[in-house]
Amino acid sequence: MPASRASVVRLLSATTHQGCRGCGRTHGSAHRSLATPADMPIGMPPGKSEYAFEMAASNLRFGVGATNEVGMDLANMINSLPPSERHNAKIGVFTDKNVAHLAVMQKVEASLKREGLDWQLFDKVSVEPTDDSWRNAIDWTRNSNITHFLAVGGGSVMDTAKAANLFANYPEADLMDFINAPIGKGRPIDKKLSPIIAIPTTAGTGSETTGTAILDIKAKKFKTGIASRALKPTLGIVDLDNTATCPKHVAISAGLDVLFHSLESWTAIPYSERSPRPANPLLRPAYQGSNPISDIFSFWALKQTVKYLPRIARDPGDVEARQQMLLAASSAGIGFGNAGVHMPHAFSYPISSLNKARAKERQYMHPSYDPNVALIPHGVAVSLTAPAVFEFTAPASPQRHREAAAVFMGDRAGELDRVRDEDIGRVLGEEVRRFLDLVEVPRGLQGVGYLNEDISSLVQGALPQRRVLDLAPLLSSETAEQVEQLTGIIENSMKW
Repeated sequence: MPASRASVVRLLSATTHQGCRGCGRTHGSAHRSLATPADMPIGMPPGKSEYAFEMAASNLRFGVGATNEVGMDLANMINSLPPSERHNAKIGVFTDKNVAHLAVMQKVEASLKREGLDWQLFDKVSVEPTDDSWRNAIDWTRNSNITHFLAVGGGSVMDTAKAANLFANYPEADLMDFINAPIGKGRPIDKKLSPIIAIPTTAGTGSETTGTAILDIKAKKFKTGIASRALKPTLGIVDLDNTATCPKHVAISAGLDVLFHSLESWTAIPYSERSPRPANPLLRPAYQGSNPISDIFSFWALKQTVKYLPRIARDPGDVEARQQMLLAASSAGIGFGNAGVHMPHAFSYPISSLNKARAKERQYMHPSYDPNVALIPHGVAVSLTAPAVFEFTAPASPQRHREAAAVFMGDRAGELDRVRDEDIGRVLGEEVRRFLDLVEVPRGLQGVGYLNEDISSLVQGALPQRRVLDLAPLLSSETAEQVEQLTGIIENSMKW
């Protein structure tokens, strides 16, 4: 092997596995084990495991007042078209009923009008979108002949606009064609989609930079989605002004999503452990496993969130904290958008969805949201199992979990010098619980109304989430043992 190529292989191996000696991952027959680094001959490497990772993210623009430029951005896109196509250009502006009345939409509309653009408003996006709400948006888009997309809102708005863009470009496709397998067909997106600009109004999902879109399949009582680099926005405009009116508990829930995007992607299996490798680069998943580049974005976002989210809980008007959380959300989006998340997100989908299907007297309504709508916000749903998850995953990579614990502990991190590797999961779990108490999260699944009788349903709702479960360290590949492992995590998450 040429020296330069050998150096690259050694660098990726050392960065991802820490030479295996420092990773502390379990190498058991029933569990996923690390791929063994090997010299790669010229041509395709041997074996079935992945050997490459890709990085994809939207162009991002950060700045107070940057929203005012969006009309020029869309005009530039349209003016780059051949003259014969420009007169057919039509912009679909996606938002929800709440954001439609905020100052951000006034700025957007003024910017579009200044450029004399042809646009139509779709303000019927649902918070926590469902298959029905997606179909409504898709039908509207197809009937309106939309050629350019603008999403103004939180993750629900951005994800709905991504889905509308996808299915406008595949006019004969059914919704389940592109939904992640095994729930849907997992069809690859093999064409370039229409331009889409995303303007987030919460600091949470990072959807302005990812190729992920999530929805609730009501008949199945869990969430799933579509993940493809082709879905990522052409441009994300991140403007501090747009989170100024975000209610306290909405901001906290969004920030929790940033926290666990960061921590899950930091602790996901290494990209080189994923198997089998794709037969074609088009089939390489957006969620690939942790890698040296995503690690940088994920770990920085983790540190920022631990520092600044408690400040928002104390004072939602803290300008510096809001600004740093916006940066952290986009940074975490780049990290998890390429590395992926794992078990806390897999559990969050049935946790959120089953709440809506429970008897009304058992439904949970979260502060700052509609008091008449059953809702466990996504960030809260993700957080409820996280302490137990990281206690479970710690033996796979004690050093990574130790570094994460040090972030939460701050000035107390020196105490970790006395903690053995086999105890680091317990310590990290305790620190995560301590942090969640600071930001006023309900204490475990019982805190949002779940009972022991719900454990089996929550496990069954998580099992189909292969897109994320396949990135979970130490999770067995044997179904019966996997059910036992997931059940244990839910049991340990019922009450803190």
